[in-house]
Amino acid sequence: MRIAIFSWEYPPFIFGGLGVYTVNMAKTFVEMGNEVSIFSLNYDSREIEEQGKLTIYRPSFLDTSSIFPLIASEELRGWGPHIKFFTDVLNYGFLSALKFIQLAKKFDVVAIHDWLSAFAGLILKEELRVPLAFHLHSIEEVRSPDGSETVKRIEKEMGKKADQIIAVSNSMKDFLISVGYEEEKISVCYNGCDPKVYDPKKVDTELVDELRKKYKVTGEVMFFIGRLVWFKGIYNLVQAMPLLLRKHPKAKLVMVGQGWDYPKLMSMIKKLGLQRKVMVINKWLSEKEKVAHYALADICVFPSINEPFGIVALEAMAMEKPVVVGAAGVSGFREQVIPAGKRRTGVHVNGNDPKDIAWGIEEALTSDAKRWGKNGRKRVVKEFTWHIAAKKTLALYERL
Repeated sequence: MRIAIFSWEYPPFIFGGLGVYTVNMAKTFVEMGNEVSIFSLNYDSREIEEQGKLTIYRPSFLDTSSIFPLIASEELRGWGPHIKFFTDVLNYGFLSALKFIQLAKKFDVVAIHDWLSAFAGLILKEELRVPLAFHLHSIEEVRSPDGSETVKRIEKEMGKKADQIIAVSNSMKDFLISVGYEEEKISVCYNGCDPKVYDPKKVDTELVDELRKKYKVTGEVMFFIGRLVWFKGIYNLVQAMPLLLRKHPKAKLVMVGQGWDYPKLMSMIKKLGLQRKVMVINKWLSEKEKVAHYALADICVFPSINEPFGIVALEAMAMEKPVVVGAAGVSGFREQVIPAGKRRTGVHVNGNDPKDIAWGIEEALTSDAKRWGKNGRKRVVKEFTWHIAAKKTLALYERL
């Protein structure tokens, strides 16, 4: 098939799981014999890049944030400096849709990912009779219950116009139905992981030793990687550390990521006097660095308050690490991580509760965590590879 993917995240700019998804799914689609065109937001990158059967389009645009408030709603004007992000997304949508139409190429399906690409999807659905799948990795009600009404309207309208809605977990599907999305349109297709990359046998041991010295590790290491935003449970995770340190005084928490809550997080760490116990690396890691951090960890902790899927849990399990995950609210972690029995891979906790997070980490530290890790890798290889995800997604596209 000829597949057009609209995703605002794509290298050289990756902000979170959507970027990881787009890179790996596009690559896998091509490996399976399909032709893929990606339309992504331009952050001073080349406008067109060809890589065999994969082509990336990044239309350039002007900064319109200074004039947009003249016509914007009161709510959008309230975004303050963040209104530039909204106008960038708006321009990306308009110009990507125009580029798509100008190509005059016959595509079999258009894949729109989240509201950030929905402007393009809504335009194309009006202008062309093209099968359109709307991938929802999250929605505004999950990210922030009191969030933007404008974003909610954009998501709902794209859901109405789309021929197919693809949710990343059953938990996400159930939530979509509960807030008014059409049940008959929704299918579930999990994200994936590459166990050939996230492989404990392919670790740079010298890099791991360097990290051990850098973080002055003398005891247990807990590892978190993800966006530094409140709904990832970052504040509750830090608040769990004093409770954990009572029994494990040499333990350290290593947190990696970027996000708007970074300053507030650092302030909390300082207030609790945890500067030597909680290390925050405010950047995105290369894949090699990420693998080394997973290898360094004893336990991987992702106590999200809401997490429609969460690729990081798959990466950790592929690295044979036991995982402690937030399982309250909308949680794809619940469907990945087995919390009991012979096939156990980790612990489910309430990401809203620091005491429960501390309990979950303690449970992992004092249990047969190595067996959980072995189980986790087996589970990823059997059920959660990118090839499996791509095969199921292509089947949905073929129906369209």
